[in-house]
Amino acid sequence: MDCYKVGKLIYGLRKEKGLTQKQLADTMNISDRTISKWERGLGCPDVSLLQELSKVLEVNIEKILSGDLEPNDAEGGNMKRIKFYVCPNCANIITTTGEAEVSCCGRKLAALIPKPSDEKHCLTVETVEDDYYITFAHEMKKAHYISFVAHVSSDRILLVKLYPEQSGEVRFPKMYGGKIYFGCNQHGLWVNT
Repeated sequence: MDCYKVGKLIYGLRKEKGLTQKQLADTMNISDRTISKWERGLGCPDVSLLQELSKVLEVNIEKILSGDLEPNDAEGGNMKRIKFYVCPNCANIITTTGEAEVSCCGRKLAALIPKPSDEKHCLTVETVEDDYYITFAHEMKKAHYISFVAHVSSDRILLVKLYPEQSGEVRFPKMYGGKIYFGCNQHGLWVNT
């Protein structure tokens, strides 16, 4: 760990939050001299303080330790690059349109890789009035079910979270173009072909 880089990052994040060294120190119940020492690169935060520092500065602990907070490319957020993440503990569904480090329930999540639909994992899409009426024959039991269906177009995503024992149907307002993705809690991400 490079204490100079860590200190420089802490200084920048503290200034970004509009905090003085004293205010940051008071929030963390430490002395302002400790903050000054970190920011001058004369020492690094103790491991026991990293979680609180991360919370106050609203940055990942890993980024504090590396002393680097590189932003994503501003052009990186493109709907064609959409990625889906599903937490194995709480089943939260997270999407990104660019590079991201995603975590939930204390675990880092890997982006799901979409597979083309097959005979067991497929959706039937019909147009009813001004909506897409989507049905599927996949079982919807606690052990095995479709957890979400999402329609991704060039400028938006509509996502419906599904639960076990729910019927196998979803309705979306009609959007032209795009793809329909769906997630199976056992077999991952699928794209309707």
